[in-house]
Parts: sequence; C-alpha cells; structure tokens
Amino acid sequence: MGVLIAQLGTPEEPTGRALRPYLKRFLGDPRIIEKPRWLWWLILNGIILNVRPKRSAALYARIWSPEYGSPLLHYTKRVAEEMTERVRAIHPTIEVAFGMRYSAPTLEDAVDDLIARGCSKILLFNMYPQYSATTIATNYDAVFKHMLKRRNVPTLRVAEPYYAHAEYVDALAATMNEALAKMSEPPEKLVFSYHGIPEEYVEKGDVYCCHCTETSRELIPKLNMPAENVIHTYQSRFGKDPWLVPYTDETINALAESGVKRIAVACPGFTADCLETLDEIGNEAREDFEERGGEHLELIPCLNDHPAWLDGMTQLVEKELGSWLETAKRTSAMDCVVACPVRVEKKRVARTDDAKKRVEKAGA
Repeated sequence: MGVLIAQLGTPEEPTGRALRPYLKRFLGDPRIIEKPRWLWWLILNGIILNVRPKRSAALYARIWSPEYGSPLLHYTKRVAEEMTERVRAIHPTIEVAFGMRYSAPTLEDAVDDLIARGCSKILLFNMYPQYSATTIATNYDAVFKHMLKRRNVPTLRVAEPYYAHAEYVDALAATMNEALAKMSEPPEKLVFSYHGIPEEYVEKGDVYCCHCTETSRELIPKLNMPAENVIHTYQSRFGKDPWLVPYTDETINALAESGVKRIAVACPGFTADCLETLDEIGNEAREDFEERGGEHLELIPCLNDHPAWLDGMTQLVEKELGSWLETAKRTSAMDCVVACPVRVEKKRVARTDDAKKRVEKAGA
C-alpha cells in the first residue's frame, strides 16, 4: 500500500524562463481561475505570461536557497523521507511518494511510481488542511483522470480535510508556542494569514472560509497568546474581484498606523514555507509594516518538517489507512505472482539466474 503526499508545486528555478511554464499550468487550471475559458486564454497568454514570469522570478530569487533551492520542494522532500521511516514502523510494506500538481515530480508520476513499487492501494494525502476547489479538488482532478488511463486501477482512498483535527491543530500550537517563546519581546498582536480565494467561489459553495474559521477557533485556545490579540486574515489577492476579508496586507498596515510596534504573523493554512509565506509576508508585509511606523514583524515558520507535525501527520495517515492495515496483516504472507508485477519481475529474474547457473554447471 502507498501514501501519496500531494503538494501544489514550484518552479524549477527562479528565472523567467522557468516561471512561464509553471504559471501557465497553474493559472491555466479552470479550478484556479473560473473565467470564461476563451476570455481567460486571451488574458493569460496575451498579457499575464508576457509580464508576470519576470516579476515572479525576482520574488522567487529572494527566497531561493543556494543550498537546496525551492523551500517548498525541500520541505516536501524532507516530509516524504521522514514519513517513509515513520509509516514503515506501522507496517513495513507501506511506500511513500510525493507529487506536485503543477511541477515535477507530478502527481501522475507519483501514482505510477507507487504502482511500480507494487502498491495496489493508495492513500492520497493532501498537504492542504482546509478544503477548497482551488487546491484539494484540483488534486482530485489530476489523480482521478490519470487513473482512467489504467487497466488495473489501484484502490484509492482520500484523506479527509484535517482543518480541525487535533493532530494538525496541536502541531500548529506546538510550533507557534515554540516560536513565541523564542521572541525577545512578546508581540502585541498575532496575525493568522490564510491564503485567500475570491468571494464568488464561496458564494458558489466552496467551504474553504468555514474550514479556515474552524482552524482558528480550535487553535487560539491552545496558544500562549490572549485570544483578543489574535487576528484572522486572508492574503494573496489576485485580480480585481473581491476576495475573502479581512485582507492581510490592509490589516498589518492598519496595525502599524494605529501605533502597534511589534506583531507576529503565522500562516496556518500553509503546511510548508513557500513564496506566499517567506516573501509576501516575510519580506513585503514586513517592509510595509516598518514603513508605516511598525518596529518588528516576526514571521512564524510553517509546520515544515517539525517533529510535532511529523508525529501528527503519521497519526492522521495511520487513521486513514484504517482497514487496509488489517488487510495487510492478513495477506502479508501471500505470494501471488499474477497480481503483483513487482513479484512477477523478481520471479522472472530468479528463474533466469537459475537457468544460467544450470547452463554453466552443465558446461563445466
């Protein structure tokens, strides 16, 4: 059985050349931009892809690590490596792979990889705690469509959104309290910044904002911070349509203008640090805050590969695997060469080796 860790994606390098195909895949997804396709095609290909790649590349360059490159890819790899060891302590046959929706390795590549490793059951674990059609649903699109191409389709199970699950919320509380304790002075305000989506999407039925609200409601009592000093906001507006409010940038600017000097910002909806956290908040929001009279904005790291999150994620995965673990215990001794292509290959190699040995022995 396999666990597929699904993440959004990242460009290969912080250059305009690398950003163009990445942005084309991302912004070309009808789940992301729900405009008439003919109109959006003209806007995307005629304007955005001729302007935005160079600008976005400059932003990515500010967060790109000379050691490991993309922070999002780095932490996703680290989580996959750590989770492999942890889930195999649950059952030794569990395989782990990660895939990206809009970059390599793709979700489709990861599915094929797990099947090649002999997985007849796959758990899709999205690295998005809150459901949105712009995130979780588009991962479903990619994985489910890819399955349609296969004759032998593995059993697929999808981990439910874990926006209010204790395993996730407790990990958030642990990492945030740890960061707050390390600050030389406590912040006057703690801002929660979730990625925003257009209000129109919510009006059409997207439950994302409800899930974000539930996350904050469960998290705030667990923090070493007075509830009245925590503010819930949404970031990353794109285009002119109204998005979920209050807006993070306007909230932070207003705090500075009102005389608040020290704030901390956490991004509970992001499981790994990326452009939206490290640059949009860590650079742009900090600069705006200080320009308006604020003295210090502290960005609290995302869950990344923190042990508290790895523990919580392991517990979530174990729960989601559920009955599969019981089945694995019963069938671990089975050796069906017909049903398992990996074992078929091993048997073929073994037979070939035996035949060679017999020929060599006969020749001797």
